[in-house]
This record gives sequence, structure tokens and C-alpha cells, in this order.
Amino acid sequence: MRGALDPSTLVLLALALILAAVAYVKDPGLPLVGAKNGVSMLKIILPRLVPALLLAGLMQVLVPEEVVSRYFGRQSGLRAILIATVAGMLTPGGPMVSVPFMVALAHSGAALPPLVAYMTSWSLFGMQRIIAWEAPLMGWKFVMVRVVPSLAFPVVAAWLVAIFYSE
Repeated sequence: MRGALDPSTLVLLALALILAAVAYVKDPGLPLVGAKNGVSMLKIILPRLVPALLLAGLMQVLVPEEVVSRYFGRQSGLRAILIATVAGMLTPGGPMVSVPFMVALAHSGAALPPLVAYMTSWSLFGMQRIIAWEAPLMGWKFVMVRVVPSLAFPVVAAWLVAIFYSE
């Protein structure tokens, strides 16, 4: 696990400070308005984030590492990639659910190819997004035209990781 001030945190902090400075130049009251908006978003996100992180932590202690390693470890092969692809499609919710789930798998011994297949599949084919947004706004024909040609992407991404990145 990374420390609190890892590079991504520092980049986000730097961007927030730069935008606060730009907002201040535009109007000295804007940084406070922006901070209040951010806190209001935190009130929405935090109640979802805490249970998601607890779920991920509980998965790490309840699902034996041997099981994760056997089904999703380095020697798991195409079957693990396909299972991870389907799991990514079926994982409900946003990144507050999928990312902690993926972290739990990674900490329990899952190899990179199934993890890449899972995240790629979740990103491309999240059922909640398709049902709530794409189909109602764009229609099922659009969904099918977008999804069918993309079905191979998670498997191809995982395969490329397996070939070009050694753990």
C-alpha cells in the first residue's frame, strides 16, 4: 500500500492549488465556493466509499489467498481472464465499488492479466451505465453497435499484459 503523499496525491494537490489560484485571480471568493462544493460532494461520496472499502478489506481476509492465486494467479490463464471479464461486466456501481474490489484481488494474489481484464471490462461494459445512461439516451441499437465490436478488448488487453509485462 502506498503512503498518503504518493505521486498521484501530490499531482492532485498541485492541480487543486493551481485551480484555487486561478479562481482567486478571477474572484477572491471563488476558492471558498469551490471548497464548499467539494465538501458537499464528499457528503455524497463518503457514505458509499466507507462501505466499499470495508467490503474490500473483508474480502481480503475472508477469501483465502490460495483460492485467488489458484483461480486468478500467474498460472491461471485464459479461464481467469474470461471470468474477470464477465465479473467486470457484472460489477455494479462506480469506481467506489470496482476499484476496492480490484485492490482486494490484487492483494490476495491475483495476477495482472485478470486484473487488467476486469478493469477494462468494467470500464467498457458496466451494466449500470448501459442500463441507466446509454440505452435510454442512445438506444439499444447504439449499445449493441458499441459493445459487440469491443467484446475482445479486455481479453486482448490482458493478453498484451501477459506478453509484455512480467511480474
